[in-house]
Amino acid sequence: MPERRSLRILLFVAAATVLVLSVRFGFADAWVNQYAMPAASLRELPASVSPSAMEAKSEPDADIPHQKPQAAILSNRITEYHISVALDERAGTLAGEQTVTWKNPGRKSVSELYLHLYPNAFAPGSTFMEESGGQLRGDKMKNGGYGSMSLTSLTTEEGETLLPRVHYVQPDDGNKNDRTLVTFRLPEPVKPGTSVTLHMKFTVKLPEVFARMGQAGEFIMAGQWFPKVPVYETIGMRGRSTEGWNLHQYHGDSEFYADFGIYSVKIEVPEAYKVAATGFLTRSPTVNAGRKSFQFYADDVHDFAWSASPKFAYVEDSFSSPGIPGVRIKLYLDPLHKNLQDRYMHAAKSALAKLGQWYGEYPYSTLSIIVPPADANGAGGMEYPTLVTAAAARNDNPGYELERTLVHEIAHQYWYGLVASNEFEEAWLDEGFTSYTEDKLMASIYGVLPNLAVESSYLTHPEPLNQASWKFSSSDQYAENVYMRGKLVLSALELQVGDKTMSKIMRAYFQKYRFKHPSFSDFQRVVETVTKEKWDSFFHAYVRQGEMADFSVESIQSRRTDSGYESRVLLRRNGGSPEPVTLWLQFQNGQSIRKRWDGMQSNVQLKVESASPLQYAVLDPSYNIVLDNRKYNNYLKAEVPSEQRSRFSIGIAQLLEGLIGSWVW
Repeated sequence: MPERRSLRILLFVAAATVLVLSVRFGFADAWVNQYAMPAASLRELPASVSPSAMEAKSEPDADIPHQKPQAAILSNRITEYHISVALDERAGTLAGEQTVTWKNPGRKSVSELYLHLYPNAFAPGSTFMEESGGQLRGDKMKNGGYGSMSLTSLTTEEGETLLPRVHYVQPDDGNKNDRTLVTFRLPEPVKPGTSVTLHMKFTVKLPEVFARMGQAGEFIMAGQWFPKVPVYETIGMRGRSTEGWNLHQYHGDSEFYADFGIYSVKIEVPEAYKVAATGFLTRSPTVNAGRKSFQFYADDVHDFAWSASPKFAYVEDSFSSPGIPGVRIKLYLDPLHKNLQDRYMHAAKSALAKLGQWYGEYPYSTLSIIVPPADANGAGGMEYPTLVTAAAARNDNPGYELERTLVHEIAHQYWYGLVASNEFEEAWLDEGFTSYTEDKLMASIYGVLPNLAVESSYLTHPEPLNQASWKFSSSDQYAENVYMRGKLVLSALELQVGDKTMSKIMRAYFQKYRFKHPSFSDFQRVVETVTKEKWDSFFHAYVRQGEMADFSVESIQSRRTDSGYESRVLLRRNGGSPEPVTLWLQFQNGQSIRKRWDGMQSNVQLKVESASPLQYAVLDPSYNIVLDNRKYNNYLKAEVPSEQRSRFSIGIAQLLEGLIGSWVW
């Protein structure tokens, strides 16, 4: 017994020592993550508030209950970031340190690691600046408002420096002035299923707010602000036959692509600043020597963004509904929109409720909404995991653009945040799907319906959707195709399969591929599984080929017969995938006939016998073929029968003679 008691004491002392040391070396979060209760359980518990937080009730951040990580693991968690960053608001810089762990998901050993250094896109000569011309979404970079990032330290766990091994690479265009992607050789290869941990320090010069990032006065938007590991794609992922890194620079029209992981981020700002960030606070903010520190945590996300300002008007509310187990919605409003908090909150709650009902559960416990000031317009209308930016506050009484922008960005939480498509190479899988969902949300919540026929008519240069973002012929064509034509492809599919079947398709796609990085071929397989039909022609025409539908009434020939009139109507499908289309025939006596053409042939001639002459023919009179952007050739007036044409000509001649005679007199 004495020996057993001594052994217990020794084990207790050893365990206590490990726990104390774990806090020192940053392992405490891992311990908490192992044994934390599920988020559903946490929502039923009263939030604990420290004495210092109780004294600081006037500070909105002190009113935010801190949370614990959830135990459920939803993604493959390829990366783990522990970051500490400090803002120098006067210099407009960030000073950061991070420890990143990357796990090899493949079947081969990996000797080279890569990092995205996205802020270097805002430096002169970068591919982003060359392609965009310093302009994006109506904003223009101010002279001298450049940004940059520098790696100042890169070491292994053992302390070996790797900084001399770092070199910039430009796999897309060979632009030697582009410094948005770096690579370095590791001391030892990372074997399959094992991981490597690296420590690094970095500095960021914030640009004046432009293209989702920067500083505007006291407002800070930190998006794509830390060295970030690219995606290592395995065999079968997005149709790959060999595994390897998916490597691209920061381009003028592309957005982002990253693996899911864990983020623990400490953000230090001036004491007066409020901070919005991905994830949730794990402890109450602390203040020291006029500086305030926030500790945020997020898991099963593929990015981390934050924003800070001393002027934010903060509002928070809790929300739950079917598919939304419980979310704290946090508004960080520009003061100009302080009185519009009800509109923002209603739009956010309504959008989340519909998304949860239509597609599936929103698995996170927070959603933060940032409304930038007017001079930070470039930070508006952007999505990050559990955090979105609304349109900038330009006036105190905006129209429906307030709701439209916000529901669009919240819809991104599903297609960008959870499904996580490759936005470098297949941007429409995010933007097109989100625009389609935006229309659904605006119609369901506010009764605002899209005019798809008019939108289709804007498309003058359709291009393939499954091409890299920088391969489109221009920024305008990128936007027209990825956003507008992408959503029209989904709308066209819906009109063919019906509302209920389309709802099943979208839900099945979300449920199967959340946290999976799918390709459009994966979406096609879901469509074919749900409908039990092949859709090769549809996806080949509208995704791979970049076609539009084009149904036309090519010609009408009419003649008088003994029993009345005979007309021959030539119909043609000039482009797009075969699909049924309605034909409207209108006769001079007021009679009309509707017929259905299956659209399978490239052309077909229809013979019509009638008691009255055919007046005109119209294909798709209800504008159901939303991808047909050439409606002008859908209509054709019938030719006048030869006998009537002769009479008509004689009548015209007599009229002209009369007019000439009157001029003589």
